[in-house]
Amino acid sequence: MKHTCEHHAECMKIIQAILDDEASEAEKDHFRENMDKCIPCIESYRLEKCIKDSLNNKIVKKPCPESILNTIISKINS
Repeated sequence: MKHTCEHHAECMKIIQAILDDEASEAEKDHFRENMDKCIPCIESYRLEKCIKDSLNNKIVKKPCPESILNTIISKINS
């Protein structure tokens, strides 16, 4: 197991893409291979996933009021 990651910035971009469901299959495969060997990547993935899960549980999604939507649409069309 590696205790340091020489590609940490690149790995963080891939972690974010994976958590946002925007990663390609190649990126997912690369990360899975690397994650098994790299402690910083494992810890970063777990932390980022925990943060994202916590935020998703705390956020209440509310629909936009029709009046605001109509105002925005009319300003765009003007």
